[in-house]
Amino acid sequence: MKSISEIREDFPYLDEKKVGKKVIYLDNAATSQKPKCVIDTIANYYAYQNGSPHRGAHYLSMLATELYENTRKKVKNFINAKKANEIIFTKNATEALNLVAYSYALNNLKEDENIVLTIMEHHSNLCPFQYVKEKTKSHLRYVYLDDDFQLDMKDLSNKIDEKTKLVCITMASNVVATMPDVKKVIEIAHKKNAKVLVDASQIIAHKKVDVIDLDADFLAFSGHKMLSAMGVGVLYGKYDILKEMKPFLYGGDMIEYVYEDSSTYLLPSARFEAGTQNVSSVLSLNTAIDYLENIGFENIEKYERELMDFAYDKMKNIPFIKLYTTSKKNRGPVIAFNIEGVHPHDVSSILDSFNIAIRSGHHCAEPLHRFLKENATCRVSFSFYNTKEEVLYFIEKLEEVRRILHLGH
Repeated sequence: MKSISEIREDFPYLDEKKVGKKVIYLDNAATSQKPKCVIDTIANYYAYQNGSPHRGAHYLSMLATELYENTRKKVKNFINAKKANEIIFTKNATEALNLVAYSYALNNLKEDENIVLTIMEHHSNLCPFQYVKEKTKSHLRYVYLDDDFQLDMKDLSNKIDEKTKLVCITMASNVVATMPDVKKVIEIAHKKNAKVLVDASQIIAHKKVDVIDLDADFLAFSGHKMLSAMGVGVLYGKYDILKEMKPFLYGGDMIEYVYEDSSTYLLPSARFEAGTQNVSSVLSLNTAIDYLENIGFENIEKYERELMDFAYDKMKNIPFIKLYTTSKKNRGPVIAFNIEGVHPHDVSSILDSFNIAIRSGHHCAEPLHRFLKENATCRVSFSFYNTKEEVLYFIEKLEEVRRILHLGH
């Protein structure tokens, strides 16, 4: 593995000389910074490879098609899918999750049936299914957390029954850092013949994901959280399920034949990729996967766990801080917290004055925050390019926040 200093040299925004200031970026759960190789991939595509894929017999169109489809194969191998056409490119994880809601859930849920979700779900894995509930008159059932923010597996087992058609679950909470036993959840759901939609957005850059080992029916993630450009997401689906699903979007590049009053559609994955795709972002995902795999997920996981434990152990002993993060060692590199007497937005703004980037708000998880009895929290989230020195500086400035607001000594 490269040294941390060598890794940081790959990221232009972490270069103090180029940026003109020291930046401590601790908002990786929102989006990651991009290595130079990813940025170069995008520039090179638009300079020398730009063509419309699947639509022409000329060199640039064929080249764009080849590069685009090679990335599909790369993603297939990355998550260990069986077939390349089980990989659907979307613009982000939100679109991927909505695709399942519109193309699968709307057409498979009946009035007396239900969808099971956890209270930890990001709005993107929750709001689409509220719409499904309204349209189908089905029901939503929520699974809650214990005192250590772990998923209540007994509650889950009780709520998944013969009327459950879909279970929606995150692989890692973007707030409380909990990493539920998704494989076990899938086993429980499949015994009741329910399908499972896994949101892997918060884990995909930190831990190896294997869809065959999980036996996931659907799995979604965004590229921009794992070093690629914004504008590309992925939906994995088992092919036998995908081929029975109707399109989500209609138009160019997903049709077989079009008549005046009817059309027929291509097989997956083309069926779900209407319109001209964001080829440059897709190619950047290819490069991002190579970058992560060159470092090695075992190395990434080990380093980030050490960084997370270091920060958590420091913060839990600060009397004016309340943590909303599981104490379990098997957790994502995310810490949600509040400073006594200070609004989270004020914390974030003051830290920004010290060039420290954190997140404040409900983190697109309002139901979870209501469960926590908080309107908002602060959140720091780590990547393999962060350092212990950055963590110490961040913690030092937490006391400064209180001093600036005349709350410290």
